[in-house]
Amino acid sequence: MHTFQYTHPKQIDFTDDIPIKNNAGEIVAISKRIYDNPLKKTMDRLFDYRYFLKYHIYNPSGDLLFTVKKISRKGRLWYEGHDTTNNKQYIISYENWRLGVPELYITDGNKKIQLNKEMEDWSQFIFDNEVIAQWKADFVNDQFQMTFTIDEKSPIQNVAVFIGICQAALFVGA
Repeated sequence: MHTFQYTHPKQIDFTDDIPIKNNAGEIVAISKRIYDNPLKKTMDRLFDYRYFLKYHIYNPSGDLLFTVKKISRKGRLWYEGHDTTNNKQYIISYENWRLGVPELYITDGNKKIQLNKEMEDWSQFIFDNEVIAQWKADFVNDQFQMTFTIDEKSPIQNVAVFIGICQAALFVGA
């Protein structure tokens, strides 16, 4: 099991670098909320910072590893992610959203991972009925302490992919 930790201020509109550290305390990635232009940032303020949602995840050298953005069209909501390392596209979307309790899924077209979203406990990523990763946010001293783990059996081992999805879908959410 690989464990990663990071701290995020309680403000979801925070746009500075957020270092992601492994168990040894080494920075393995950097998360950053992105606005394409000042108008989008201003408009996002009107929508409670939940409409123009985009995160970039970089390696410590500054190379882009993963990007994720929220898409909302015709009453539907989903996220699009791009893993620049493997040149893979991911769609993160809600299924059964008209039935009351939507289920969140991540797919690259071949694999489908279910994300069980929890507000005060571990949110789990499920693949083939096994927990392959999990994420948790604890509010401590006026900021969020995030912990994320990836199992060795996970078909995705790139922490940047998971952190981008966690920041967009779990931390900010719908």
